[in-house]
Amino acid sequence: MPVAWIPSLMQKLTGGQQQIPVEGETVRQIVEALEALYPGFKARIVENDRIRTEIAVAVDGEVVTSGLRARVGAESEVHFLPALAGG
Repeated sequence: MPVAWIPSLMQKLTGGQQQIPVEGETVRQIVEALEALYPGFKARIVENDRIRTEIAVAVDGEVVTSGLRARVGAESEVHFLPALAGG
């Protein structure tokens, strides 16, 4: 089962949970599963049916460019990361 990793800034949405095993074969299904467990999670990650620009998603250590359509394996780690900005 894939494991979603939640950054510390978002853990208030998950009751302090950092690692959450969830069912899903795509990032969209992972987000939907997290939303079912923790209402309000999806709104923090998704806007207009796309990953928010201030969030990066990495599957098995690789930042995905296909957004919610990105494939997730049965043993994948899915990380939701606040995008870094700087100058």
